[in-house]
Amino acid sequence: MKKIFLLVVITMFFACKEEQKQSIATTNQEDTFKPITEEDIESGIIYEVNIRQYSPEGTFNAFTKDIPVLKDLGVKVIWVMPINPISKVKRKATDGQFTSDIEDEKEREKYLGSYYSVSDYKAINPEFGNLEDFKNLVDTAHDNGIYVIVDWVPNHTGWDHPWITAHPDWYTQNDKGEIIDPINPETGESWGWTDVADLNYDNTEMRKEMINDLKYWLTEANIDGYRMDVAHKVPQDFFEEVTKELKQIKPVFMLAEAEQPALLEKAFDMQYAWEGHHLLNELAKGEKNADDFQAYIKKQDTVLQDDDINMNFVTNHDENSWSGTLRERMPNNKELFTALIYTMPGMPLIYSGQEYDLDHRLLFFEKDSIPKTKGDYFTLLQRLGELKNTNLALNGGKDAAAYNAIDAGPSVIAFSRTKDDDEVIFVANISDESIKTNVPQKGSYLDYIANQPTQLKGDAIELAPNTYKIYVKQ
Repeated sequence: MKKIFLLVVITMFFACKEEQKQSIATTNQEDTFKPITEEDIESGIIYEVNIRQYSPEGTFNAFTKDIPVLKDLGVKVIWVMPINPISKVKRKATDGQFTSDIEDEKEREKYLGSYYSVSDYKAINPEFGNLEDFKNLVDTAHDNGIYVIVDWVPNHTGWDHPWITAHPDWYTQNDKGEIIDPINPETGESWGWTDVADLNYDNTEMRKEMINDLKYWLTEANIDGYRMDVAHKVPQDFFEEVTKELKQIKPVFMLAEAEQPALLEKAFDMQYAWEGHHLLNELAKGEKNADDFQAYIKKQDTVLQDDDINMNFVTNHDENSWSGTLRERMPNNKELFTALIYTMPGMPLIYSGQEYDLDHRLLFFEKDSIPKTKGDYFTLLQRLGELKNTNLALNGGKDAAAYNAIDAGPSVIAFSRTKDDDEVIFVANISDESIKTNVPQKGSYLDYIANQPTQLKGDAIELAPNTYKIYVKQ
């Protein structure tokens, strides 16, 4: 009897010790990693991770071990594409048909469906791992000084989401009382998103439950905010309520997949720079010139408030899969336009595989994978990330650095960015011919990419076709 009692005491002792260790670890993490602030995003770089395609395993754990690599690239925010289970009902295949229409079982099984057809907002896609794996991803990111936001799909759900049967009135219905997929209001026709059911935002109960589900991931997994899918199709007042509710739990960072400045007033911190992205593609093909770029930047001053942020990007999951790789869209100048999104006002995006110079359109509905060989492009992102993180002149958040256009003609994009005593000058020849262009600044600078001290004398510099210079004031 004494032996049994002693064994119980020893077991309880070690259990208490383990609980104490976990409590200390949690406390230490809270002490060292604080919720996101406006200062954190001034020098931010955001990374979009496609968990399915990031590794051969396609799991949270396979990605988590590489988070220190992202820290080396200067990443401050990880945006995780949807983590929820994917609907099996009306699951789409690559050719647009439903997998249920495919007779061959092996052929049918290879189609994993769209991340954006969610079957349960409060569950983890088993394809990626489990809840503990995801929590470990978030904790590891925090340990590396990186915040995590989750891709959320508020406009629609998959067809086997529990709400479909439990609350059909939470969905948009036709005259026959049938739940429908999202409709283009301008044409009255389907957008073609037939694998999802459109949510009804006139229903207040649905809104409440959606907000509860959004709160869940902040309290359960300690995430730092959300990227909201097709934010322009959901009522603005809903997002304003969401952000207000979430901020009662902790400070959050909110990204809108939209280009509607009104959404940035009370609901979001950052929006997609879709107009800027399309302009970059047109510049790369010679369809637009430097004057168009300067006009775009000037326009941003009129449509955005001082604390609004544009997310600048040369690729993302949609662009890569549907519009083409960087080699397809920017065959001679992807380095130039990559450097541009790091130096222009806003926050630059890196998409999974971009750092490894991905030259492949990733499959969207099937398993695929990215390369993992570091090359010159990876080194370029390292260098640009270091400059973005450390030089105040590239601040692009709530208290952004000044932008000063330099008139260098239609073939040269030139500007300086300044804040306090820091200055960065960007000059790029976007033509297919060598050009001499004036840089008016004088003094000691570092030719940043070449890593060479340079004296600018206010006279002409020569630029080869599709090349650029970044000068950093010394």
